[in-house]
Amino acid sequence: MKFIVALCAFAASATAFAPATTPSMTRTQLSMANHLELTTGKAQLDHSVIDRFNELPYPAEKVLAEYVWVDAKGETRSKTRTLPASRAKAVDTLPRWNFDGSSTDQAPGDDSEVILRPCRIFKDPFRPRNDGLDNILVMCDTYTPAGEPLPTNTRAIAAKAFEGREDEEVWFGLEQEFTLFNLDQRTPLGWPKNGFPNRPQGPYYCSVGPENSFGRAITDATYRACLYAGIEISGTNGEVMPGQQEYQVGPCVGIDAGDQLFMSRYILQRICEEFQVYCTFHPKPIVDGDWNGAGMHTNVSTKAMREEGGLEVIKKAIYKLA
Repeated sequence: MKFIVALCAFAASATAFAPATTPSMTRTQLSMANHLELTTGKAQLDHSVIDRFNELPYPAEKVLAEYVWVDAKGETRSKTRTLPASRAKAVDTLPRWNFDGSSTDQAPGDDSEVILRPCRIFKDPFRPRNDGLDNILVMCDTYTPAGEPLPTNTRAIAAKAFEGREDEEVWFGLEQEFTLFNLDQRTPLGWPKNGFPNRPQGPYYCSVGPENSFGRAITDATYRACLYAGIEISGTNGEVMPGQQEYQVGPCVGIDAGDQLFMSRYILQRICEEFQVYCTFHPKPIVDGDWNGAGMHTNVSTKAMREEGGLEVIKKAIYKLA
């Protein structure tokens, strides 16, 4: 506490000795800011500059591992570490890691350490390499230092439900809808600012043409990146509301469906960084007017449902849900 007070006092006194801001300094600061201006659909940084560094070779026998987890709001977070390539070949050999849970609303400030346990490995589509090794994305779940799953760790709950039921071979097919906005986070792609499209829903679903389809490049990039990562992405299409898109993941078996889905969401959000487009999974991003929401239809079946006489098994499951 004394250190913080002293630091604040130093900062306050240092301000008195700071040089006065001159017009030329102001112009320079504004010029620098313009280089990072937020412009929908345009990358913030010059990729010709970035590529100079991306072309640098990686050290032999070292890989980059991006640890990804789900925060308190159900959104993905991540951070990177360097690992010996020998430790990145399997989940069991990956080290656990930690993060400050007080910064993600997953732990109190006086006891903020959260442990990341690796669960699933994917190839990293954002850091490809051609030396025979792969940088990786690592899907993790979250625990206290004592080994208790966090309340936000719904993966642990799901894993327990699947445990011992492997013979049922539960398949999931997930239809993930999402809505793309300009960076104002108010105007969907293809919409006029502070207004509504001049045509109602109808021409936008599975559409073609610049007057109908908005965001195809983002969906296509996500498709390719997910395939590269090893995600069972099985299709895409434009959705009913302009600016709304969908991709499908699956069939996936058991808990792996959740791991693949959340990693696909992470990849989509990273791609939207590149395109400078805001993406939301909110179920009803536009509440005024007759515009569809965005959800995630979930198709599920067990081995018994897919075999002869499976219709009766399906009916029994439906009655249990009633």
